[in-house]
Amino acid sequence: MRLLIVEDEKRLAVSLARGLTAEGFAVDVVHDGLEGLHRASEGGYDLVILDIMLPGMNGYRVCSNLRAAGHDVPILMLTAKDGEYDEAEGLDTGADDYLTKPFSYVVLVARVRALLRRRGAGTAAPVLTVGPLHIDTAARRVIRGEDEIALTAKEFAVLEQLALRAGQVVSKAEILEHVWDFAYDGDPNIVEVYISTLRRKLGAATIRTVRGAGYRLEAK
Repeated sequence: MRLLIVEDEKRLAVSLARGLTAEGFAVDVVHDGLEGLHRASEGGYDLVILDIMLPGMNGYRVCSNLRAAGHDVPILMLTAKDGEYDEAEGLDTGADDYLTKPFSYVVLVARVRALLRRRGAGTAAPVLTVGPLHIDTAARRVIRGEDEIALTAKEFAVLEQLALRAGQVVSKAEILEHVWDFAYDGDPNIVEVYISTLRRKLGAATIRTVRGAGYRLEAK
């Protein structure tokens, strides 16, 4: 899943990005409202974490502009303010949830996962079953038979992208876009490294390479 953080407190933004990346998310960070609106408007994000007090354009206006343009990406608003009026205003502009600073990182992650599950309700089950694999996207667990297969956060994120489109071809570029962040400028063959690791853990025939197109998680 790909997240956008729009937060002008750079130390907080970097801290959140590192933590969420460790959880298996691909995270992009911008520090002003106008750039946040531009990035979010381009699409491709599964969720936006949006501060209210921002230079250029405040979070209320960013949110209302996104909703007016028809973007339905889940938005979690952050603010140092506190009070029912501020919360009501944030939700009235189209935000999906609201968190007041200072907040617990554990609570933030829980809110993020809850919003992502809510968005996927009716389109993607919390537990994806692909052949003998049961992939619990909420608990981040993979079960085959009675055995749990231990995966790192990035390995799980790659597998999740394939599982969401089981039986279909997913390109290397699509995996990079959703598992690694926008600023990633390393070797794109990193995807092949993770595919190789997943094959070793799940079985060589589990993931097929479609030459020149990408990878397919076998549904049988």
